Amino acid sequence: MPEDQPVASFESGLQELEQIVKEMESGDLPLERALELYEKGMKLTERCRKQLEEAETRIEILVRKGDKVQAEPFRPDKA
Repeated sequence: MPEDQPVASFESGLQELEQIVKEMESGDLPLERALELYEKGMKLTERCRKQLEEAETRIEILVRKGDKVQAEPFRPDKA
């Protein structure tokens, strides 16, 4: 995946991170490869985190108020 291309989806980003972790856990990597994988993993982690934040801002909870249904912003503390 080129550096400037966004992750196609959150799920594909997680899959790629899992592959990176498996390769790093093998323990049989040259230092340069381990550093390369670490950097790539950190970038993927940041992209996935941003995707989660964006999704959270789009979530709305429908709340019944009398006979109307009104959308309210998602607030995690209101569980």
